[in-house]
Amino acid sequence: MITLKSPAEIEKMRKAGRVVAEVLEAMRDKVAPGVTTAELDEMAREIIARRGATPSFLGYPPGSAHPFPAAVCSSVNEELVHGVPGERVLRDGDIVSIDVGAILDGYHGDAAVTLPVGEIDVEARRIVAAAEGALAAGIDAARAGGRSGDISAAIQSYAETRGYNVVREYTGHGIGRQMHEDPQVPNYGERGKGVELHGGMTVALEPMLLAGDSRVRVLDDHWTVVSADGQLTAHWEHTIAVTDGSADVLTRL
Repeated sequence: MITLKSPAEIEKMRKAGRVVAEVLEAMRDKVAPGVTTAELDEMAREIIARRGATPSFLGYPPGSAHPFPAAVCSSVNEELVHGVPGERVLRDGDIVSIDVGAILDGYHGDAAVTLPVGEIDVEARRIVAAAEGALAAGIDAARAGGRSGDISAAIQSYAETRGYNVVREYTGHGIGRQMHEDPQVPNYGERGKGVELHGGMTVALEPMLLAGDSRVRVLDDHWTVVSADGQLTAHWEHTIAVTDGSADVLTRL
């Protein structure tokens, strides 16, 4: 069931989104050769706690046999999403997706960026830029009176015209009091199809691009999703509120 948010609820989500944005902004300075992904997670926990919020991802989903053990997902190179922070050391030339969720006053914010580690090559720069551009295209297509397929088609077209595939198994999603709500918003689709968009809908859009084919697999940690062919990936995300005009981005400083 899709729940439309009131202006007061959207403002609460904006406050949660600001916590997420602050974490991601701090990561731009923290990410560097020699830093471990566990150190990224530690920094995120400190910032989230300092703002009076709690991590959305830690222990998710409740009651699971394998709850997520960290506050952020840190996914390096061929790791598309849900990478588990640990002893991995970032190296010059890597790219790392940092995905952060925070809960404040009962509402979630969720966003992700893919960042360069030191000096990265042309192909890495291209896929990072394409994922960020696909997110912008999806946000631009999110308008009341349209359809969720408009967003999906915009993301897919932007990615594919630049030579990348989009993942099929994982999608953007509604968000609010729960981290995952209806509707699902795939990164592929047809304009004019899908759920009708209304003002007050809040969704997390998250293009996930692969340099090779779209097949993925999950590692033995039960979480980390990697490209099946080992090629580069990139992931960007914002939480937005649909309006009659341009979408309101809630996870931006």
